Amino acid sequence: MPSKPVALALSTHPGPAVAVTLITVILGAGVGLPPERIVLLGLAMLANQASVGLSNDWIDAERDRLVGRRDKPVARGWISVPAVRLAAWLSAAAAVALTVPLGWAAVAAQVVFITSAWLYNAGLKNTVASVVPYIVSFGVLPLLVTLALPHPAAAAWWAMAAGAALGIAAHFANVLPDLEDDHRTGVRGLPHRLGRRSAGIATYGVLVAASLLVVVGPASAPGVAGWIGLGATAAIAVVGITLVLTRPPTRLLFQLIILAAVVDVVLLALAGRAVVI
Repeated sequence: MPSKPVALALSTHPGPAVAVTLITVILGAGVGLPPERIVLLGLAMLANQASVGLSNDWIDAERDRLVGRRDKPVARGWISVPAVRLAAWLSAAAAVALTVPLGWAAVAAQVVFITSAWLYNAGLKNTVASVVPYIVSFGVLPLLVTLALPHPAAAAWWAMAAGAALGIAAHFANVLPDLEDDHRTGVRGLPHRLGRRSAGIATYGVLVAASLLVVVGPASAPGVAGWIGLGATAAIAVVGITLVLTRPPTRLLFQLIILAAVVDVVLLALAGRAVVI
């Protein structure tokens, strides 16, 4: 059994938390955030994502125990629900506090991001609107970055639309491996209602749409890097759809989405100030 600090760290869902933080930092560098603001934004997003993971494990503790989730420290009895709940609230507060030096507009975007994600964990995951928090949170991510500039600015519509599309893909890919467990405990979000194959195909169709927005959205003509990135995302989508159609869903589907998201964010970073209105 791991120590309590290690169990708590595992309850933050460290893989996705670090991935989303990396994406935020890359985008921040691309739009020209000063180094000190990149550091603050990165730490704030890491706390943001930690709070989301912790709230998920706290709220879903009983359900996770029922289905025997071996990847959840709370379900395995490594750490108590009250400890995870307290850490979730403290992480959310830290995310907001770390955003304060970046300006109140950025704080507002941060609060929207966290509130939306927590609402998913708190119950929206069990409705046909389960995808909405992902659309909102990932759609607001580029806006959070541009509002963190010394002179806050709005994000381009296509950047926010690409973020929202990536959110849809992330939601579907994250849920697909848990469809059977969710069915046993009565969870019926949008991907569950669509079914494994339809949801899986939709996941990668939306993923390609996100890349297309990033490539053709800026006013300037797409460069070679843009077309290479779009090709890479299309290749990832082909692999993902093949896996969906031929094998039971695994966490590899979500990892492929993260890889494609990094490609898209690198393209956004290359677009630089075009992301800013």
